[in-house]
Amino acid sequence: MRSTRVLSWLRGAAITIVCLGFVLPIVWMFAAAFKTNVQVTDPGVGLIFSPTLDNFRNVLADGEVLQSLRNSLIVGVVSTVLSAVIAVPAAWAVGRFRMHRTGSLVLVARIVPAISLLVPWYYLFAQAGLVGSYTVLILSHMFVSVPLILWIMIGFFEGLPIELEEAARTDGLTVFGAFWRIALPLAAPGTTTASVLAFVASWNNFMFALIFSDETTQTAPVTLFNFISYASTDWGGLMAAATLMTVPVVIVAVLGQKYLVAGLTAGATKG
Repeated sequence: MRSTRVLSWLRGAAITIVCLGFVLPIVWMFAAAFKTNVQVTDPGVGLIFSPTLDNFRNVLADGEVLQSLRNSLIVGVVSTVLSAVIAVPAAWAVGRFRMHRTGSLVLVARIVPAISLLVPWYYLFAQAGLVGSYTVLILSHMFVSVPLILWIMIGFFEGLPIELEEAARTDGLTVFGAFWRIALPLAAPGTTTASVLAFVASWNNFMFALIFSDETTQTAPVTLFNFISYASTDWGGLMAAATLMTVPVVIVAVLGQKYLVAGLTAGATKG
């Protein structure tokens, strides 16, 4: 009994430490958004201080942050939807017909460093006149989203009983009809989980947006980077903008929490 209690206490302590490691930076960011630059850099000022909304007023009055959030939303939603349209049927085909070599190629695409593709991509997109457009950002983000959704969904479709689709085909459905009416609805939690993860990856992507965007299409991570200059850093404005950037992701996570839990649980088992 004593050893069980000790293990339980150690497990609880470890979980608490890990949670604090994730939560404390977010709490510091949120608190710093309501501080002046002097208060942010003053180690004597903790969580008890006189809050100010000047950082948010300045950020919102400039308009650049709101524009970048709009750009991130457009790129994230469009790239995620297009990636799901491509990757979900492909994942069903790979999982249902045991196309393991294709699955291995998907894994290779996930392993290849994206930074190694920047130079050839930039040359090709520049020749096509796409640099600085939403199109190039969406295509580059799909390079990350398609393999991510595909790799996650393969496991979900492999875990679905094939007898359900065989029964549907016996009743007169085509192969695609069995996928559309049987497999796809059953894999809805997995599709939601993969889509949310793909959206978050797109929302947080910095490298592609830094290289391929311009002043009118730059996304939120690039705008945050602009608060840091050679001579100084606007910590208050940076934290206020980072707080605004975090809100949409939190909303997506809260709204999709039920599907995320169901999807992650379903993806952990097969057969």
